[in-house]
Amino acid sequence: MRIVFAGTPEFAQQALAALHAAGLELPLVLTQPDRPAGRGLKLQASPVKQFALEHGIEVAQPRSLRLDGKYPDDAAAAQQALLQARPDAMVVAAYGLILPQWVLDLPRLGCLNIHASLLPRWRGAAPIHRAIEAGDPQTGVTIMQMDAGLDTGAMLLTQIVPIAADDTTARLHDKLAALGAQLIVQALAQAGTLTPTAQPAEGMTYAAKIDKAEAALDWRVPAALLERRIRAFQPAPGAAVSIAGTAIKIWQASVQPHAQASPGTVLAADEQGIDVATAEGVLRLERLQKAGSKPLQASEFLRGFAIAPGQCFDAKAAP
Repeated sequence: MRIVFAGTPEFAQQALAALHAAGLELPLVLTQPDRPAGRGLKLQASPVKQFALEHGIEVAQPRSLRLDGKYPDDAAAAQQALLQARPDAMVVAAYGLILPQWVLDLPRLGCLNIHASLLPRWRGAAPIHRAIEAGDPQTGVTIMQMDAGLDTGAMLLTQIVPIAADDTTARLHDKLAALGAQLIVQALAQAGTLTPTAQPAEGMTYAAKIDKAEAALDWRVPAALLERRIRAFQPAPGAAVSIAGTAIKIWQASVQPHAQASPGTVLAADEQGIDVATAEGVLRLERLQKAGSKPLQASEFLRGFAIAPGQCFDAKAAP
């Protein structure tokens, strides 16, 4: 079976590696153009491109696949490469470009997407983050037959993954990436025998892309939601607070019983953590980081940055 693969980040790279290990023929990989990264802002290849080049797989990096769009030359070159690849199927995982109808129609088995949620819940760009933020008890992976809609295609395989109380997006990402890699190999091995199942009409939610501004924690919401956001926004964009004009990133926190105080008020600051009043309950800050420093447990952080009961965190930090 000849498979064209389209993907960009680490989540997709794991699926590509699994397809390669399974012995499937990979005549072409599509991935996003190289982007500036790091302190020097040097152009950096995506994890998918790096894997493809290491294993001698041809790579195309069109800025668009729309033949009538902003980059028609890119799209035309990609179309030629896809026609030459003669794919039986196309596997898509966190690619970052919309597939026009001519791409969806090209492989004889169509295009299969690896989506990191139990569809139709959390269609869209940030399903892992939003599942943690919402307090979902479980998520999973859906292998979907792609259509022209946004994550609306029929489901071929699904598998549930519980969300642990201490899961961050980084940790849950790794679980789902490994599962997605396993399921796509299984789906292709069973190609032609799986029964597509339409997504339920009920239960659809949209996982909007994470905005950097969401990093700023707002003490006027419940502590439980703030704790989930801290986990959901790891590793990026992180969760930020500020006190006396000093920005601080929060890497770990826990919810404590309710206390009567204005949101943002420091109730205690000791070896256990920094207890801060919220709209409902208390958020104990347990692992913190100042700019230019490394993340520290609260006890160590307080030795270098004094915070006392009665102080107030700023209403909303700069992200």
